[in-house]
Amino acid sequence: MNFELTEEQRMIRDTAREFAAREIAPKAAELDKSGRWPAEILAKMAELGLMGVAIPQEHGGAGMDAVSYALAMEEISAGCASCGVIMSVNNSLFCDPLYKFGSDDQKKRVLEPVARGQKLGCFGLTEPMSGSDAQTMITSAEKTSGGWVLNGAKNWITNGPHADWILVFAVTERAVPAGAPAGTPPRVKHTAFLVERGTPGFTQNAADHKLGIHAAHSCTVFFENCKVPDANVVGKAGEGFKIAMATLDGGRIGIACQAIGIARAAFETSVAYAKERKSFGVPIAQHQAIQFMLSDMATQVDAARLLAWRAAAMKDKGVRHTMESSIAKLYASEMATRVTHKAIQVHGGYGYSTEFAVERHYRDARITEIYEGTSEIQRIVIAANVLK
Repeated sequence: MNFELTEEQRMIRDTAREFAAREIAPKAAELDKSGRWPAEILAKMAELGLMGVAIPQEHGGAGMDAVSYALAMEEISAGCASCGVIMSVNNSLFCDPLYKFGSDDQKKRVLEPVARGQKLGCFGLTEPMSGSDAQTMITSAEKTSGGWVLNGAKNWITNGPHADWILVFAVTERAVPAGAPAGTPPRVKHTAFLVERGTPGFTQNAADHKLGIHAAHSCTVFFENCKVPDANVVGKAGEGFKIAMATLDGGRIGIACQAIGIARAAFETSVAYAKERKSFGVPIAQHQAIQFMLSDMATQVDAARLLAWRAAAMKDKGVRHTMESSIAKLYASEMATRVTHKAIQVHGGYGYSTEFAVERHYRDARITEIYEGTSEIQRIVIAANVLK
């Protein structure tokens, strides 16, 4: 790939960086402590086109590419990881699949206002007893005249307490193939549905209490005899699993970039602190032990960024990027935990204090190893591709 960014890519990176420094970073500590929803920041992000970066302009987006999205995600996440994941869910997990698989009516009616940031989307795949294993999904949808009836629950739904729409996946067929030997497990088919907030039978719990990303609210959502019209089926009935997996390929790029942004913020703070803090009569940056930690941190952040850019560039070319997205997400998320851990070490006792940002970065980084596919799932995906 060409590592030289285009003028447009540099523009969105610099715009997002300046915006994050001016509008987001100064509020990040307060957002973490209060756990409030950053509504005023999201409104300004929408004005900049950050809620639908890679969606064409005719569908309400900014009309940029996946590399531009990766650049913007890193910058926003460096300012505040909560704002970063809210942006990632809206872009990667809602707008992207709706653009790829949605009908013309769905693109006009739902995608356009969500890509503009006038409305907000979320993604419902994980269940209380079904995360990475979609075969054990319980949420189901039964066909009725003119539509479907959904029953079940989804949890850890980021943006859930505030979203206007959820893209939800439900089992619509569970049957043993004809002629299959006794004991053969049933074949499960899933379907993707758009459900609007306020639909009878669709309810949300209170926001979850979490270790980090406190301002990015998530919750459990419930469907109880929730009626969804045929017009809200995304793609074809029975093809929901394909849609979910394609969506996660792109979503993992977004989370990789969130992790990179968190780690970069922790690294930059550590460099500045090491130049100011003195021990034994000199700034600690002059001590080789600190230099080695900073060197490792810089190397790992850069390596993760290049992996994410590679996956994004492949997405832009329309090339299958399942393994490359998993590699980027795996390395970047585990890198973020390592780098933020070392950032606390560089800061010493101050790093353990809530008065310094690095402890927040450390807490925020940890979730990137879990959502949109745990590190273990990424290794399974990578191994499956390596061993083909």
